[in-house]
Amino acid sequence: MIDKLEMFIALANERHFGRAAEVCGVTQPTLSSAIKQLEDQLGVQLVFRGSRFQGLTPEGQRVLDWGRRIVGDMRALKDEMRTVRSGLSGNLRIGVIPTALPMVAQLTGPFTAKHPNVRVSILSRTSTEILTGIESLDLDAGITYLDNEPLGRVAQVPLYAEFYRLLCAPGTPLADRDQVTWAEVADQPLCLLTGDMQNRRIVNQHLAEAGAAITPQIESNSTIALTSHVLTGRWSSIVPRQLAQMFTAGGQLRAIPIVAPEVEHLVGLITARRDPLTPVLAALIGEAERFAKATNPSI
Repeated sequence: MIDKLEMFIALANERHFGRAAEVCGVTQPTLSSAIKQLEDQLGVQLVFRGSRFQGLTPEGQRVLDWGRRIVGDMRALKDEMRTVRSGLSGNLRIGVIPTALPMVAQLTGPFTAKHPNVRVSILSRTSTEILTGIESLDLDAGITYLDNEPLGRVAQVPLYAEFYRLLCAPGTPLADRDQVTWAEVADQPLCLLTGDMQNRRIVNQHLAEAGAAITPQIESNSTIALTSHVLTGRWSSIVPRQLAQMFTAGGQLRAIPIVAPEVEHLVGLITARRDPLTPVLAALIGEAERFAKATNPSI
């Protein structure tokens, strides 16, 4: 039944029989047959059928919830048995919000040094995509904000506090300041992350609290694209401190603390709540806890 549940989960994720079959590495008739066999075994209709996928029935949604738990537990069991046989190994998929990408090597570097047989895939994702990916079993873990928007039922390990900087080129109006206020930042020509990014929603919130509402001329879901525009000298941006430090070391750009108030938001590692954890996830959480203790013992 596990293979049929895997196919059913793929169909629920992809919402398309052909794409789900491709994900599972089978033909579309094979996948359709497996779903029908699962329905026969459980005695309920799982999928509304027509000329194309039309969604899950209420019973199908309940089976999806159970299926994710069962498949997740089976994967955990296989990982544990593989660890018993040959030590810690396997694949680890981590979704990371773009603003946290500059720090992720500080976590994955020590982790992979201790566990060289684990392969790590780091995927840039929005906070919403990370939660969805963990729920759908497409991601094993995520690095995202912990204290700004609801996370649901996930395990959390705080990693660091995010502070904000005005990133600007030398010679721009605020470049020589030691600090600036949110109200002053709002008067600058800004390029910012797109609205589907939680960082942008955080920035909007603090600008609104300062009495400002802005419509930036340039938006992007890439921090590299934002920085390239700041380098022209025509725009400034609001970025986390750790990201700013990557682009100010050579003196090409300036990063100025934003105060009144100086706000902070907590970023951390999240995983699905599961007991027991897979050995790989247990090791990752242990490394995250060591990282947090070393970098900020007060968290």
